[in-house]
Amino acid sequence: MLSVKNQPFATRLRFALTGLMHALRTEQSLKTQTVALLLVVITLVILRPAPLWWALVILSSAGVLAAELFNTAIEHLADHLQPEQHPEIRIVKDCAAAGVLLMVTGAIAVALALLIELTHR
Repeated sequence: MLSVKNQPFATRLRFALTGLMHALRTEQSLKTQTVALLLVVITLVILRPAPLWWALVILSSAGVLAAELFNTAIEHLADHLQPEQHPEIRIVKDCAAAGVLLMVTGAIAVALALLIELTHR
């Protein structure tokens, strides 16, 4: 396999999109979070908050998707390197999942802050 380093941008973009498409096909949680992002964008279009809220919501949503992709990558690598269950690998996977949980919690906090803001207009 070619190294991603020092490849032209178009090649690196293709690698990234291939990874994203694979994860969207195989990871239920990423599918769910992508649908949630689409619903959030529709909600933003309807509610028309200030641009700063758009930025906060989109940034936190992108963070959730990125965290889920990192989690998926870590799980696949760990499973490849250590197919049998191992307590240290379990900790690695649990920590990666905790990262997703923290990012989702932050995104929910942004959503709640936006709802509070909108109800006090």
